[in-house]
Amino acid sequence: MAKTSIRKVANGGITTPKGFTAAASSCGIKPGGAARKDLCMIYSKKPCVTAGTFTKNRIKAAPVKLSQIHLQRGNPQLIVANSGNANCATGERGVSDAHSMAQQAGEVLGIQTNAVLVCSTGIIGVPLPMERILPEFSKLAGKLSRSGGADAAEAIMTSDTHQKAAAVRVSDTRGKAYTIGAIAKGAGMICPDMATMLCFVTTDVMIEKKVLRAITREAVDLSFNRITVDGDMSTNDTVLVLANGASGAVIEEGVVGEEDEALFKTALVRLMQTLAKMLVCDGERVTKLVEIKVTGAATERDARWVAEAVANSTLCKCSWNGGDPNWGRVIHAIGYANARLTESRISISFGGIPACIDGVDAHTSISELQAVVAQAEFTVQIDLGLGDAACTMWTSDLSPEYVNFNRAEYALSRTRKG
Repeated sequence: MAKTSIRKVANGGITTPKGFTAAASSCGIKPGGAARKDLCMIYSKKPCVTAGTFTKNRIKAAPVKLSQIHLQRGNPQLIVANSGNANCATGERGVSDAHSMAQQAGEVLGIQTNAVLVCSTGIIGVPLPMERILPEFSKLAGKLSRSGGADAAEAIMTSDTHQKAAAVRVSDTRGKAYTIGAIAKGAGMICPDMATMLCFVTTDVMIEKKVLRAITREAVDLSFNRITVDGDMSTNDTVLVLANGASGAVIEEGVVGEEDEALFKTALVRLMQTLAKMLVCDGERVTKLVEIKVTGAATERDARWVAEAVANSTLCKCSWNGGDPNWGRVIHAIGYANARLTESRISISFGGIPACIDGVDAHTSISELQAVVAQAEFTVQIDLGLGDAACTMWTSDLSPEYVNFNRAEYALSRTRKG
């Protein structure tokens, strides 16, 4: 049996796997008609085994609803995505516009409408400028290339300050190699249950649909559903994973297949966690990446509830922004988490330095704790002392600049349009 490995690909992204191409353009979707890339295609010549997860918000954007249908009906080959406009809460016109994007993009590449997945992100409640979008499809089709991945990563950005892309190379038990590549966007409205983010993943391995979908759900739960910036869940969250089999590597059934499945899952989780952390680090005007590590819970659900409560606590986030190791705010968030608790067993540390032991002050030097919280990245460890269950999440601080950035987005977008 060959030695297995998972290696990071330098400067990797969505077109690193074989058989995938991409292209992007600027068609003035973003407010003010800014000359920023805002429309892209990601294409596979071969039909793909595909998996996806979508927002759990009960208000779903038209492209989310359409992509959910196409994911069930076809073997997608193309993702069409725009930024600057969410195409959400736009009524029947929004549904028609999403369908038109799929239909006309499919026509220029000679594929069926249900082989096209559509994604949008941006301002809610404003119709798409279809007169700018539809003429771009033939141009994009003509520009598709292996070098277009970076342009696609730029085209899906909204309030992001930089592109988010990564890829890993996997060597399996048979000595075969395949690649998984991805791009993502997200900065504000980031909260577990899919955050306000898009993530597109491509791979050139061949894998069964039911296996890919099960692994994708688990990988998303361990990555994008473990991050939060501001506690807001969007209407457009989407993760799509496309596998075209172009590498010749196959994940088969059987004992060896189980090992290769586990290897693929490890690689996909690692890739998604890398991108998830990128989203938190690029949160709107955030200054810190904070890992919340809960151990000693009675159940995994309890561990998750505690981690989410602390990660979403506005008071904790404000403390971290100020470099204040206020463990009292952490324990108060633990207390309303609806998890099984015994106050006298709870211990809290910052970067491994005790702040609270068995529910009371650890009497650690405040300067030691401040030194940890002053760092750009640190861990808050919470031991509930009740069992073996654990959960890890990633969150950020909350800054005055975040408030300023989000004060008038909608009004400004409509004013500029006028």
